[in-house]
Amino acid sequence: MALTESELKKEKNYLEKTSKEISEQIDILGKQIHVKESELTEFKKVLWEDKGSIDKVEMQTGLMSSELEAGFMLMKMEYYKKLLKVEYSPYFGRVDFKEDNEELKPIYIGLTNVEKDLNYFVHDWRSPIASLFYDYGIGPCKYETPDGDITGYMSLRRQYKIENNKLIRVFDNDLNVVDECLQEVLSESSSSKMKNIVNTIQKEQNEIIRNVSNKHLIVQGIAGSGKTSVALHRIAFLLYKIKNLKSSNVLIFSPNNVFSEYISNVLPELGEDNTGETTFHEFAISYAKEFKKTETFTDFIERFYTGKEANPKLVSFKLSKKMVDVIDNYAKELENSIRITDDIELKIETIEKSYLNKLLKDKYDRLPLFERIDKMAEHLCDKTGVSYGKGKRGFIKQIKERLSIKPNFKKIYEDLYKSNAFISEYKKEESLKLNTKEIKYEDALCFIYLKGLLNGFPYSNLIRQIVVDEAQDYNEMQYIILSKIFKRASFTILGDVNQTINPYIKYDTLEVLTNILNENSKYVELNKTYRSSKEIIEYTNKILGLKYVSAIRKEINIPVKFRDDIKQTENDILTLKEKYKSVAIITKSKQESVMLYERLKEKIEGISLMEDSDKEFNKNLVIVPSYLAKGLEFDAVISYTDKENIYNKNERYLFYVVATRCQHELIVYNPPKAFN
Repeated sequence: MALTESELKKEKNYLEKTSKEISEQIDILGKQIHVKESELTEFKKVLWEDKGSIDKVEMQTGLMSSELEAGFMLMKMEYYKKLLKVEYSPYFGRVDFKEDNEELKPIYIGLTNVEKDLNYFVHDWRSPIASLFYDYGIGPCKYETPDGDITGYMSLRRQYKIENNKLIRVFDNDLNVVDECLQEVLSESSSSKMKNIVNTIQKEQNEIIRNVSNKHLIVQGIAGSGKTSVALHRIAFLLYKIKNLKSSNVLIFSPNNVFSEYISNVLPELGEDNTGETTFHEFAISYAKEFKKTETFTDFIERFYTGKEANPKLVSFKLSKKMVDVIDNYAKELENSIRITDDIELKIETIEKSYLNKLLKDKYDRLPLFERIDKMAEHLCDKTGVSYGKGKRGFIKQIKERLSIKPNFKKIYEDLYKSNAFISEYKKEESLKLNTKEIKYEDALCFIYLKGLLNGFPYSNLIRQIVVDEAQDYNEMQYIILSKIFKRASFTILGDVNQTINPYIKYDTLEVLTNILNENSKYVELNKTYRSSKEIIEYTNKILGLKYVSAIRKEINIPVKFRDDIKQTENDILTLKEKYKSVAIITKSKQESVMLYERLKEKIEGISLMEDSDKEFNKNLVIVPSYLAKGLEFDAVISYTDKENIYNKNERYLFYVVATRCQHELIVYNPPKAFN
């Protein structure tokens, strides 16, 4: 709804007033920070130069005072940086709210709060009152506070587009997912980095972002529903909401390095530092140090889709829930059969093997099997009056020498496949010889889990929040490992069972993960897609027989196109490049990507090839294997496969991932036949 001249003038005046206040605060804070930095540096210099003439109490008091000043200065610097981010666009929304029996208040909402003498020019989008903007339209409404719900009435919901402190657009609307602001954002070209969605967060997304009632959240969201954006905005909200939570206390598990780079701008745009990020492969390397190299998830997937895996049945079993039970039972077998075989002979006394076995089997039975050795050694030091250090190391060595099963985890893992625990489930023995240079992906998971059961899972106290993206490609064992290492952390797990590219596992629903995390877990779904056009969604629905997906974008009436002649590839690429900012040619395999790149690199300027080791890529025009396209989006996509390599029924989920990367226009080379 258009504003009257009078209303528009008021808005311009308010923007001018707010911009002036921000500029003044930036100027004041900048001077304070500069002065304090100089004062602190000089103070510490004097303190240490004169430390000989200052007693210890004076020095300690001075240092504590100095650190306190530094803490205040750091807070000011953080706020200073946030003000710089909003200097030319201080807010994006407004609600007029009348609390019961109170006066009506206009509430302006932006990336950070702007306040002077408790008078709020702008409220942080994460503040309790700002939730009104995301959760309600005109009418009765409420928001939560630590002291309880505040109820009232919203009489206006307004959105702004502000650039360089100029009102570009102002419009009023009720709460509606097809509002003008959202459609404007959806119509924009895809960029090389993911953007924040703070001004277009939808109600169902906001409920996930602001949830602090549940320790663990498992989110099933269809392709294009904004899962990753929701996760990142949730991190920003938790950093604002939870006392003493810092970015260093948060760890994100991404599907690959390319994706990590793709999302790297969102938190800084929201005024927060980037968190720790890793892939499960990088994470696994630190827990499987017995091997020089661990196979990547991409190479593991490639092994299946290129037919290089000789025993897919065994791989499938290793990644199944049954394998967790097998390893649990095998660890118990080892615990029951292990024993100390000989006495320990000392100069002053003999420690009999019966006594040692009692320590091993009874006194320290609450500990993981090989973790008991350390406690046994300490006990023997106390018993014999030997000091820790060299004495303890000596006892550890002697205990290990007398164990019937040595803590050689490679050998123990190889023997697993000859054990009763394995044979009773798999129905036959398997021969396994580990390669010391590289361990396969599926073996790395089993190896880490078995080693953790026997040697103890290293506990991480620093990490308090875990985010797992593309959750459908992790098996249950991986979640058990993470939950044991990060015992006290809260988990936000996001995925889509229809985007599974791991051919060995398939969840009917991610809700099953609530049984693993157990403590105060909640499962939620996001069933609206904001990425693709109506035509693309209708086509991708047919791939998997889906019906529940709803399109939000305005219709653009560009049908999905089909090709069977590779000679048209060059022309299609050039045509799409003229129309769109970002174009991807997504191949089924890595081999096809390389082949296509070699054929086109001299003919098409600016074309690039994305590989697993890449951390950055040229999104303008890129050839990418299907396994690396997870989570990315492009204006236009060409799905490319050779005629001899058409997607088959077992690969329909992989094809679904490829086709759903596209926003506006999709071209499919050698389309698969119906999967029904």
